[in-house]
Amino acid sequence: MQRTGEGQRVLVVDDEPAITELLSTTLDLAGYRVSTVGSGQAALHAVANERPDLVILDVMLPDMDGFALCRRMTEGGHTPPILFLTARGSIEDMVTGLRIGGDDYVTKPFHVLELLARVHALLRRSGKATGQVLRSADLTLDETRFQAARGGQPIELTPTEYKLLRYLMVNAGQVMTKEQILHHVWQHEFGEGVVEKLVSRLRHKIDAGRSPLIHTVRGFGYRIAEL
Repeated sequence: MQRTGEGQRVLVVDDEPAITELLSTTLDLAGYRVSTVGSGQAALHAVANERPDLVILDVMLPDMDGFALCRRMTEGGHTPPILFLTARGSIEDMVTGLRIGGDDYVTKPFHVLELLARVHALLRRSGKATGQVLRSADLTLDETRFQAARGGQPIELTPTEYKLLRYLMVNAGQVMTKEQILHHVWQHEFGEGVVEKLVSRLRHKIDAGRSPLIHTVRGFGYRIAEL
């Protein structure tokens, strides 16, 4: 399976265990960070606290109609793209879902490759996928030019350094473990020392003589400061 994700957070709201297991496994393999909840109230709590980059939402939930939940989410301060994934496939339901704030509407049964393509498209349109300029304080990473700069001064990076910096910036504020970095940057099993050496080289280029942006969280991993 092609890895289209770069660690973006996806919240799956569905009370069918088979669906949540399928989506969680599929999206995780595609490179996304996935959390699942089975009720509307749990979804509201997750959106407020986890601030997902995208929500996959069923219409038929045990405690709340998915359309009503969508309205409540779009009224809040953090409004991620919403992809309805439901067995209710009438034109009227589809129109309702899109009219009240949904960004896409997929009916069950569905093909996982189509769903992944729609997820990637929604994240791209929302600026959470490739092709944007990532920022952390005065550090920028232009994904179209593969160019980093701090304070307007270009920083030359190797492809591996670029990949690590991008991974940290996409997940700004989040702690990335050495295991996650190993899997994302190399997709092979190496000793943890290789991560430490790469982070050290990147720090020398990014933070030398400046306020540090890359931080070590001892016993856990590394994070880069948020915007």
